[in-house]
Amino acid sequence: MTAQLFGFRFDPPFRPALALLGVRPSTAWVRVDADDLAVGFGPWRLRTWRENVAGVEPGGPYRWWRVIGPHLSGADRGVTFGSTTAAGLCIRFVRPVPALLPGGWLRHPGMTVTVVDPAALARALTAPGGG
Repeated sequence: MTAQLFGFRFDPPFRPALALLGVRPSTAWVRVDADDLAVGFGPWRLRTWRENVAGVEPGGPYRWWRVIGPHLSGADRGVTFGSTTAAGLCIRFVRPVPALLPGGWLRHPGMTVTVVDPAALARALTAPGGG
């Protein structure tokens, strides 16, 4: 399968603050291919095998202080890479993965991303062979 690339949706009011963190449309993406799921969000990265995806669930709208930027959930240690309050996709993992902190000691059981088309990303992740 050819890799599918999904860009993040950016709400205009949050663009300047995100840009200060290095998060811009050119540095925020989700890539899905037959084997891997990879995410870039400015300087933050997450990569795992597609078979590590346990499930997906659409979400939103969100409160801006809970989603904009990179976030760690105090409730379940999930990671959020957010650039819009409109909608996103929660991706649950079989085995937790590192993303926010260097060294990989903090692992996340799930991730929320606010891509332009959450439904298309959900289809890519749940379809046999990556879409």
